[in-house]
Amino acid sequence: MQQQVSRLLPRPRLVKRILQCLNEAPVTVLTGARQTGKTTLAHMTAEMFTKQTGAQVHFFDLERAASRAALATPEMTLEPLRGLVVIDEIQRIPELFETLRPLADRRGVPVFFLVLGSASSGLVRGVSESLAGRALFLRVSGFALDELGLDDLNSLWIRGGFPRSWLASNEGASRRWREAFVSTFLERDIPQLGIRVSSEALRRFWTMLAHYHGRIWNASELARSMGVSSKTALYYRDILAGGYMLRVLHPWFENLKKRQVKSPKIYIRDSGLLHTLLGISDMTTLRSHPGYGTSWEGFALEQILGLLGSEQAYFWGTQRGAELDLLLFRNGKRLGFEFKCSDAPTLTKSMHIALADLGLYRLFVIYPGKDRYPLHEKIEALPLRDCVNLRETGTEL
Repeated sequence: MQQQVSRLLPRPRLVKRILQCLNEAPVTVLTGARQTGKTTLAHMTAEMFTKQTGAQVHFFDLERAASRAALATPEMTLEPLRGLVVIDEIQRIPELFETLRPLADRRGVPVFFLVLGSASSGLVRGVSESLAGRALFLRVSGFALDELGLDDLNSLWIRGGFPRSWLASNEGASRRWREAFVSTFLERDIPQLGIRVSSEALRRFWTMLAHYHGRIWNASELARSMGVSSKTALYYRDILAGGYMLRVLHPWFENLKKRQVKSPKIYIRDSGLLHTLLGISDMTTLRSHPGYGTSWEGFALEQILGLLGSEQAYFWGTQRGAELDLLLFRNGKRLGFEFKCSDAPTLTKSMHIALADLGLYRLFVIYPGKDRYPLHEKIEALPLRDCVNLRETGTEL
């Protein structure tokens, strides 16, 4: 299937959202891991922007020496520009955010800034403060199931959503690309952010987290295994989360007469990178691996968050074992999601408890099968492939 897909796979939903953001704010910031297709999206958006407005587009790629030289005096370079200004890999020169602030405040000047970055504001200090009230942020993930088609579910699961991994000619090429990506991220991308940490130590920690994928964060346990302090383990975690390699899913807790889990869950965001770190090469190996179920949980969770948005997303659990994999607040309603890698999931006591204690509007059990069927008046088994029509409003649920 991969060979039938253009290497510039159209992503109309994302292009439409970017154009909408450009219309609503002077600065639009695309964030996300490296190699998720942000630059390609920027070119697609620029083409559509020019068609719609006739305005000029200016590109600055800070991976290139010429662009860095041009922006050595940023106000002089950027102030006279009109139309769409695209600045790629802005984390290379984070001081530019300060320059954009007064430029974005000019009234009546027909200029729009599209900024691309591969590190969160937690790693690039001052980003949120510099552009507060002036920018809209949009996170770009790799390919998602609703972009590729239902026949590619297993391929997306095993290879992950990084375009070059998914579009590789065979499994071996995909795996080698991911292995190279891990090395490049550790040995080049992290140092470029001014972070001084041993790449080997961070690799060991990342690999260890792959084995903790889908589990509750325990800093002291991980620190003992690494031979470092709990503070250092938390620092390593924040580096990986800030580079969009790791999702830290925070718990939801409220005033119930139960002891609730108050530590976050951790997931490797991209299933392909998870499988690389675990040494899983194909679906046959995955199905016999102890991490098969948690791999599905993380993969399906990322697909749902990509469709419905990751704002106000939590998990829930009690000290006595009741839990809910994902809790979303949408339109004043509480939606629950469980992720089960089984052929025919059934109702569990934990689902009943979550439904009652959290006052869920509905609870969906997301699984890799094909049949949609009710488990309870408010609980339904829902194939992941049937979720692709969901949108951020959640009204289709």
